[in-house]
Amino acid sequence: MLLRLALAILPLVGSALAQAGGAYVDPDNGITFFGYTEAAHGVTYGYVFPPFVQTGSNSTEFIGEIVAPIATQWAGVSPGGAMLNNLLLVAWPNAGQIVRPVLTDLPSSKVNATHWKWVYRCQNCVTWSTASGTSSIPTDAFGVPAWAWSSLAVDNPSDPQSTFVEHTDFGFFGLDYSQAHVSAAQYQLWASGGTGGGTVTATLPPTTTTSGPTQTAVVTLGNALRLYRRRCWTRWLITADRLSEAGKKVLLVERGGPSLGSTGGTYQPTWLQGTNLTKFDVPGLFESMFTDSNPFWWCKDITVFAGCLLGGGTAINGALYWYPTTSDFSAAAGWPSSWANHAPYTAKVTARLPSTDHPSTDGQRYLEQVSINITINDNPNYKDHVYGYSAYDVFLERQACRPNATYYQTAVARPNLTYKQYTTVLNVVRNGSQITGIQTNDTTIGPNGFVPLNPNGRVILSAGSYGTPRLLFRSGIGPSDMLALVQNDPVAGPNLPPASQFINLPVGYNVSDNPSINLVFTHPSVDAYENWADVWTDPRPADAAQYIKSQSGVFAQASPRANFWRAYSGKDGITRYLQGTARPGAASVNTTYPYNASNIMTITTYLSTGITSRGRIGINAALPPYRYPGLTLITPDNQTTINDYVNNYSPANLDSNHWVGSCQIGTQGKAVVDQNTKVYGTNNLFIIDIPSLPTGNPHGMLMSAAEHGVANILALAGGP
Repeated sequence: MLLRLALAILPLVGSALAQAGGAYVDPDNGITFFGYTEAAHGVTYGYVFPPFVQTGSNSTEFIGEIVAPIATQWAGVSPGGAMLNNLLLVAWPNAGQIVRPVLTDLPSSKVNATHWKWVYRCQNCVTWSTASGTSSIPTDAFGVPAWAWSSLAVDNPSDPQSTFVEHTDFGFFGLDYSQAHVSAAQYQLWASGGTGGGTVTATLPPTTTTSGPTQTAVVTLGNALRLYRRRCWTRWLITADRLSEAGKKVLLVERGGPSLGSTGGTYQPTWLQGTNLTKFDVPGLFESMFTDSNPFWWCKDITVFAGCLLGGGTAINGALYWYPTTSDFSAAAGWPSSWANHAPYTAKVTARLPSTDHPSTDGQRYLEQVSINITINDNPNYKDHVYGYSAYDVFLERQACRPNATYYQTAVARPNLTYKQYTTVLNVVRNGSQITGIQTNDTTIGPNGFVPLNPNGRVILSAGSYGTPRLLFRSGIGPSDMLALVQNDPVAGPNLPPASQFINLPVGYNVSDNPSINLVFTHPSVDAYENWADVWTDPRPADAAQYIKSQSGVFAQASPRANFWRAYSGKDGITRYLQGTARPGAASVNTTYPYNASNIMTITTYLSTGITSRGRIGINAALPPYRYPGLTLITPDNQTTINDYVNNYSPANLDSNHWVGSCQIGTQGKAVVDQNTKVYGTNNLFIIDIPSLPTGNPHGMLMSAAEHGVANILALAGGP
C-alpha cells in the first residue's frame, strides 16, 4: 500500500526530533544506505538516491530498506517526516514473505528466524502533488524522516490493503539527504538487483560503546567541556555561552533541531511566509503549541510537555519572567548557604535579558481589561497581595525565545564552540569516578558515536528534570532499583560500567511542580480572542499585518495579561504562596450557566513556595474569588463549591510542567550534587538544577542559577 492520506501511521502528537542518521553498508547486499537504527526496537531505516545534479532534472526515485527484529509486527517510514500530504510506506512479514506496497522488491529482501528485511526501489516517489501544491523529499538538504513501529499485527496479514490499529511507537531522525547520493552507475547496479560496491567511513547502528577514549574521526576538542541538553529551560544556553566566553573548547549537543528563523528554523504558518519568522519567533502563537496538528517539537519519550528543539522549554513556553526573590535562594528553600547571594548572578541575567510588561514595540497594551500601576519586577521580593501586568523577557524586536536570541547567538559565533543538533546522548562513559567521554547515537562525531574527553575535561548535563536522571541511570549513577532496570535492558545494559563502580545517589527524588487549577469567568469587556484557536491558520488580518510590519500588537506577547500573588499561613506554620495568571479565552469550559464564548477569560492559580509534597522521577519498568461588577465565575458554577472543585480536580490536570529538584544540590548523603554542582562520587561531571520551586514561574530563577553554577565550575581548579 502506498499511503499518503487516511491511515494514521505517523500522528505527530508528542513527537520529537531526536536522532541523527549516517551512512552504513548493508552486509547482505553491499549497498551503502544513509539512515538510522532506532535503539528501542532495533529497527534500521535506510535510503540511498541517484546522483544529484545542479542543472537539469533530478531523478524521482530512491532505494530504501527496513530491517526489523521478527517481533516487529509492522514498520513504516515517511521520508518527508509527516503524516498528512506525505509519502508513507509500511510493510510486515507474513508466511516467510514481505507484504508491502506495489513497489519493486530487491533480491536481499528476506524473512528469517530473527529478522525480516525489506529492500525496495521506490520510483516516482521523490515528489508528489497535494491540495496545497507540490511536496518532495529534500534530496539536496537536511531532512527529518519519520518512522513508525508496532507490536500489534495488522488485521489481515496476507492482504497489502489490510487495515491496522495505530502504531505502538514512532519517532524521527535527522538525515543529511544531500550526502545520500551515489554515482549513476552504482545506483543502477543496485536498482537492477546487483550487489557490492558500497563504501563508507562510518558504521551504523551505534549499539555498543567503545572501551575507552578514542580519537574521533572528526574534530577532537582536547581539554573540552561537553554540554548536553534534552529538555530544560535556559541553563544549557547560558552555560555554553559563559564557558566559551572564558575560552574553553565546548561541544554543545542538542537532541532536536532549530527553532527560531535565525537559528535555521523554517516552520511557519502561511501568513508569515515571506518573513524569517517561525512559530517559535512569535510570542502570540504560544497557545497554538498545544493545538497544532504537526507538533514535532514535543519530546515523545517524556510523559509531560517538553520541548525537544533548540531552546527547549524556552522555545515553547509562555515566557513569563519573574526576577527571583531573596527567599528563593535561601537555606529554607534547599540551597547551600554559599548560594544565598544571588544578586550578582541575577544582575548578569537581567543585563542580557531585561524584563518588560509592555512587549509591543509601540508601547501600547493589547487585550488588557484592567489598569495596573505596579511593575512587579521593580520589587521582586514583594509577592503578597500584589498584582500587575505579566512580565516577559522579550528581546530582539519583540520576538520570542529570548535566550536563543542572546546567549545562544554569542556562544555559537565563537570558534571554540562546536554545536551538534539532532544528536542524542545516551550516557556518559566513565572509569570509576572519572568521566572519559559521552556515548551518542551520532557516528559522524566519533567511532560508534563515542566522543572522548581528555583527563582535564568536564561534562555538564543540562537535560532537565526528566532527561538528566535518565542519563545518570544509564551511566550507573542513581538508586539501585533504577540501575537494575538498566542492567536488564539489552541495549543500555552493556554500556553500564561494572556494578562495582555504580554510584548510589538519590537521583530522581525531591521532585516538585506547581499544582494548578483553572477558573473560568465571563465579563462583557473581555475579548476572548476566539480562544486563540485561529492564530495559526486564520488570525485577525489587521493583527497579523501589524506584527509582521513592526512586531507590535496582540502577537507581541503570549496570552497571559496579568499576574497576582498571595501568601497564606498554614496551621503547620508554613507560609505557602499562590500565584495567579489571567489570560483571555479558555482551554475548556464546564458549566451549566449560559455564557458568551466571546467574553470568557481564565485565571490559573498555582501553588509555589511552601509546597511540602515531593515526588520521584524514575524510568519504567481553596480560592474565594473577588467579584468585579459584571464578572461571573462559570467554571466552577453554582453546582459545585470551590472546595469541591479543588478537591475533585483531576490530578492529571494539576501539573504546570515546572518540574524541578530531581538532581538535588546539598550535602553528601542527601543530595546528588555539591555546592559547585559536581556530581558526588565523580571528578568531572556536573549538573545545574534547582532544589525547590520559587515564588513565581521558575524561568528567571533558573537563569540566575545557571549563571551562578557555571561561575562555580569555572572557578574550580583542575579543569581545562
